[in-house]
Amino acid sequence: MNVLITGANGFLGLNLQQRLRERLDVNVTCFSRGQQSEHLTRLLDGVDMVFHLAGVNRPQELKEFTVGNTDFTRELCRVVAATARSTGKPISILYASSTQADLDNAYGRSKREAEVILAKTGQDPLVPVHLFRLANVFGKWCRPNYNSVVATFCHNVAHNLPIQVNDPQAALTLVYIDDVIERFIQIMDGAEFSAGVDGFAIVRPQYATTVGELARLILTFPDSRSSLVTERVGAGLVRALYSTYVSYMPVESFAYDLPQHADQRGVFVEMLKTPDCGQFSFFTTHPGVTRGGHYHHSKIEKFLVIKGQARFRFRHILTGQVHELKTSGDRPQIVEMVPGWTHDITNIGIEEMVVMLWANENFDRDRPDTYACPL
Repeated sequence: MNVLITGANGFLGLNLQQRLRERLDVNVTCFSRGQQSEHLTRLLDGVDMVFHLAGVNRPQELKEFTVGNTDFTRELCRVVAATARSTGKPISILYASSTQADLDNAYGRSKREAEVILAKTGQDPLVPVHLFRLANVFGKWCRPNYNSVVATFCHNVAHNLPIQVNDPQAALTLVYIDDVIERFIQIMDGAEFSAGVDGFAIVRPQYATTVGELARLILTFPDSRSSLVTERVGAGLVRALYSTYVSYMPVESFAYDLPQHADQRGVFVEMLKTPDCGQFSFFTTHPGVTRGGHYHHSKIEKFLVIKGQARFRFRHILTGQVHELKTSGDRPQIVEMVPGWTHDITNIGIEEMVVMLWANENFDRDRPDTYACPL
């Protein structure tokens, strides 16, 4: 597959370039701002698909909307159609328009006129056309303080700069860059072109939110470094926003320190807490030292010895049944602490022992669910 990307150095273009270059079966040619449209005929030689992502949205003069969006699209369609007819080989076009094409302003009109040109070109069976009207696209490599409120908020918060919310209730419809690029590639690979009632292709999922809620979510991200409590960053809008926020962090923010609690037994460090799935930590233990000697009513813990040798002892607090097992860092093995069994762990090796620990609930000093009961 040979593809041409217009607007290759823009937000969409950079992300698409990177994804396509990860594939061995795709050759990418780029057309960027500054190149002349007369180069298109040469660049289109052997091309199977054009990703038309070029556009003007922040011109110095209004006429640049027409030149960069409408006129360039017309010329691109002319050259693509002529090339396809001369070779008898289809060349498809995927166009990234904007939901602002519905607006009656210079930018919206120029995008809408480009859509009309492309739709007419798509009547030629040798030039299949796929039209996308994208909502607010966000993600890594989007320019802050340009045309994305997500990029601006993420950049400013990551750099400890203020953000401005004029209307917290203003509605936003967002799509994430990875979902957009994934859909583009699916179309390239021959997926069925499913359009909405307006005839434009759909990118899912779309996230409906408000400017105020967007700001609130992004402002919680840096707080997790001090509270150690992460937002639910594993799925949906929060996942996409957190990935975007982190991409704007300056390099000096890539690392941060954690509190370390040390005593004669070793050290204990909490790494990460979740809203409803417990917390992660680790501890070290000197040779011959025993930790624990307590039980829980509901709390569950999973231990993983990463370094050293450990002996776990258990005793049922009602029946008195006892159990003992040994494990080491040489064998990845989870040892689970069961409610109603008092337990301890002893370093039986000659070197410091390092143990990773997950508990199914965050530690609460007022309700620790931890009761001393030596074995």
